[in-house]
Amino acid sequence: MQKRKILIIEDDQDILKVLETVLNFNSFEVMGLDRTDDIIQSVDMYKPDLILTDYLLSGMNGGKICQFIKSNEKTCHLPVVLISAYHELVISLGNFGFDAFIPKPFDINKLVSTINNLLRQKQSAIN
Repeated sequence: MQKRKILIIEDDQDILKVLETVLNFNSFEVMGLDRTDDIIQSVDMYKPDLILTDYLLSGMNGGKICQFIKSNEKTCHLPVVLISAYHELVISLGNFGFDAFIPKPFDINKLVSTINNLLRQKQSAIN
């Protein structure tokens, strides 16, 4: 069975490394970016099954990244998980179209469970 691909956008290198390690251990293929100026191009290049993005990033924030993904015909089907230490602020700013929100510090089991559930939902929608 082919590994599911996760694109992570996180500018804190320590958190990015933890996420990559955890998701690799859970049989995902992971691509980590500390930023992206063109999320649609990044998606075209990597072809992820799911995107995991922090909200506070240098450059474009995770909310805008999510909005670009969800408003583009080629990428709107991709599940997006938004993570942030500022969950009350992010939630107060609006949904941005994300499929799930995980507050930092995050529970690794909840993170993996959320990702697996979203990928199952995506697969069910396709079939």
